[in-house]
Amino acid sequence: MSRLKKRLTSSQIIILGFAGMILLGSLLLTLPFATRDGAGAPFFDALFTATSAVCVTGLVVHDTATYWSAFGQSVILLLIQIGGMGVVTVAVSLALISGRRISLKQRSIMQEAIAAPKVGGIVRLTGFILKMTLLFELLGAAALAPVFIGQFGPRKGLWYSVFHAVSAFCNAGFDLMGRQAPYSSLTAFASHPAVNLTVMALIITGGIGFMTWADVREHGLRFRRYRMQSKIILVTTALLIALPALYLFFFEFAETPAAERVWLALFQSVTPRTAGFNTADLSQLSETGAAILILLMLVGGSPGSTAGGMKTTTLAVLLATAGAVFRRRAHTQFFGRRIADDAVRSAATVLTMYLTLFLAGGFVMSRVEGLPLLTCLFETASAIGTVGLTLGITPGLGALSRAILIALMYFGRVGGLTLIFATVSSQQCATARLPQEKLTVG
Repeated sequence: MSRLKKRLTSSQIIILGFAGMILLGSLLLTLPFATRDGAGAPFFDALFTATSAVCVTGLVVHDTATYWSAFGQSVILLLIQIGGMGVVTVAVSLALISGRRISLKQRSIMQEAIAAPKVGGIVRLTGFILKMTLLFELLGAAALAPVFIGQFGPRKGLWYSVFHAVSAFCNAGFDLMGRQAPYSSLTAFASHPAVNLTVMALIITGGIGFMTWADVREHGLRFRRYRMQSKIILVTTALLIALPALYLFFFEFAETPAAERVWLALFQSVTPRTAGFNTADLSQLSETGAAILILLMLVGGSPGSTAGGMKTTTLAVLLATAGAVFRRRAHTQFFGRRIADDAVRSAATVLTMYLTLFLAGGFVMSRVEGLPLLTCLFETASAIGTVGLTLGITPGLGALSRAILIALMYFGRVGGLTLIFATVSSQQCATARLPQEKLTVG
């Protein structure tokens, strides 16, 4: 086994780690006491749920509150926590807690898993990630507790507070509100300030990435001292929240009072990247509103975070590259720094992969299920972006469509480039260069 580990690359270990955790979770959810009826879930349903939990997506084929028992819900919560922090991060954290030595190979894997700039200091960074995760989740649970305890009683209210705090910070979108109405998410709290602010804050803090928080810890509010990546993430995140919120406020939810519409617009602009909670009936959105949410879901969160999607940095690099072409600049740049050509190529590759899989999955599902294309594209964007938002069609999908969503959720969580690097030979390309010929594009 140790010899096999030495032969595996970091990318291969990451994807196998996620796959192993999904399989283990699936087996646990098939146990008789994992469901309320005592029969256990069919394996394919358990596989879908475990994949959604580990990949912190939130798409479900059964309502979490009414179908799964307390044991089943606990398994789902544990899978969400492991998937949100990352399988490798959790493994290294356990090794640190037990006092074991972290090898250079483990440090290298950890660096790739959380998108750290260097191996040096990775152990301290892992400890920081563990502490910050627990801190944010505890603060979130404490903020939600008065509301949920007041509504559901002390025991259930405390459990609901912890479950939703972990689910929000890990950008998972699983909820336990199905006892009020199946698949209702947080619609009952659409205008509740404490719930809205807490859940949105947890989604954002989990989605901007652990390296960004390391910058905040080191430099406080001195934005100019942040690393370029952290600056890009914070600026892009702010724009991706503010601009969609303005559209949603002025052009959607027209029959809702203005005060409540503010909460609806803000929440629905935050949650597509990539949390999966909703406080509004998304099936009532116009086609334009649904299309905007699809774009937000595809973008997702930031590198080294609990979120999935193409990532905010990918979008920023593509837009900045277009700007450089318009201005006839030789290189893409941010904040007085030049971006390496490799980053531009990687961003273009990630965009191509996401668009191809998102569109192909939507086309196949629309054809097989006989559903409108936009509805199916909403579902595939939610899966590959590991979001969990739905227009209500997931529970009724056939086996092929569910298999497509499982594959998209897995791809979206481990990352397209990670999968490619895990399957393609790591041998360096030859240094010889082919003759160059000009090609006209555009």
